[in-house]
Amino acid sequence: MMLSDHRVQNSQLRGRLMSAEAAAALIPSGANVGMSGFTGAGYPKAVPQALAARIERAADAGEPFRIGLWTGASTAPELDGALARVHGVQMRLPYQSDPTSRKQINAGEMEYTDIHLSHVAQYVWFGFLGKLDVAVIEVAGVLPDGRLIPSTSVGNNKTWLDQADKIILEVNSLQSLGLAGMHDIYYGTELPPRRVPIPLTRVSDRIGEPYLHCDLSKVIAVVETRQPDRNSVYAEPDANSRAIAAHLIEFFQQEIKLGRLTSDLLPLQSGVGNVANAVLAGLNEGPFEHLTAYTEVLQDGMLAMLQSGKLARASATALSLSPAAAELFEREIDFFSERIVLRPQEISNHPEVIRRLGLIAMNSMIEADIYGNVNSTHVMGSSIMNGIGGSGDFARNAYMSIFMTPSTAKGGAISCIVPMVSHVDHTEHDVQIIVTEQGLADLRGLSPKERARVVIERCAHPDYRPALLDYFERARQGGGGQHTPHLLDEALAWHSRYLREGRMLP
Repeated sequence: MMLSDHRVQNSQLRGRLMSAEAAAALIPSGANVGMSGFTGAGYPKAVPQALAARIERAADAGEPFRIGLWTGASTAPELDGALARVHGVQMRLPYQSDPTSRKQINAGEMEYTDIHLSHVAQYVWFGFLGKLDVAVIEVAGVLPDGRLIPSTSVGNNKTWLDQADKIILEVNSLQSLGLAGMHDIYYGTELPPRRVPIPLTRVSDRIGEPYLHCDLSKVIAVVETRQPDRNSVYAEPDANSRAIAAHLIEFFQQEIKLGRLTSDLLPLQSGVGNVANAVLAGLNEGPFEHLTAYTEVLQDGMLAMLQSGKLARASATALSLSPAAAELFEREIDFFSERIVLRPQEISNHPEVIRRLGLIAMNSMIEADIYGNVNSTHVMGSSIMNGIGGSGDFARNAYMSIFMTPSTAKGGAISCIVPMVSHVDHTEHDVQIIVTEQGLADLRGLSPKERARVVIERCAHPDYRPALLDYFERARQGGGGQHTPHLLDEALAWHSRYLREGRMLP
């Protein structure tokens, strides 16, 4: 039996089956293209590569060809990498992690708009970002009535399908049909002033339906693929990550003793990366039971917690698994489908829901300053790393806002605790807890000067602690304002010295 008989069950769409090359030929230069994908999961694999080849041929013929590329978050080399290598992206949003894209953004060759992930869908509905011309969406299958079985991420797919003038579907037969039923696609959002509260009060609540809808008349191409997601790389936690995890677990235990948390904590949100996975591994071995998670990405650490029973339920918008974890997920998909809900990112990251559920938000950062301002996006103030992602959605609205990082980088040449951050993503007003391998600073209820002492004493590396204390004391005596003392001539001197000499300390 033909593959399409299994995965494309709608007769109308079977008539639009074509090659990736033919589908890519339907995307015009200058179009804004919304593609599926969130942290290397559920992104189209074939059409972007065919489009990149077409763009390269156009460039060779002296015919510039570029698009605006909108996604859920980061994708993979077959999408971001392929299009960036041929200089095919004029504008990228809302989040990326591709090294070629990053290089072009920082060289001024690609425009980049960094947006809170909860804002993207509503900005498109509001018309703030302009017209969405084409959507390219990976799905696991098409039902006879035309409903779509979502893939390993939901992201902004609902909005792309609703808002795009034209739609190209990639039907990936390597994605398990066991995904059917794991998703919860909510169609109840409205534009102001007709908005009503989102009826979600527990992590496990289902408020939508398992499938995506689209206007079949807008589907101009269906492409069959059989390619895996780009799995994330899982590294065993290092000593710094384990120390950060230990500080957090000790802190949670203290919060329980003080009556501010219970033994099942509150729903967890965890950013991506090895530090986050280390914290989850620590929680999996810790004394807490019957935990839940309401997050944007489900990583190896949460999968292990679900398997062990420490984590009862998890809600996310995407999977981001290592090859070993992806194999486990596929093998035990019936088990996991009863415990995981995948939602659109406008729901997974929605401020209203985050505030209502009372999340414990744990995110990584590049640097923090002594007053608690956090930079999570820029290196040395000017060069983008990846983007803010969903960290701002969670930090501003969580019950508890935690930021984590090792205290130094580049072999100790950089201090991740500085007098003043070189770029601000999360102001001191949204940051409650800072954790490094050195210790944990609880900033709740402290004045700026009190925050400075706690951050320096508990989070700074010993090699940098004396210089930070010296800066702080001289700033206090400098004759300027004493609410948040700074020496403006020196506040960014550490960053300037690193750019000149390759180290922050003299």
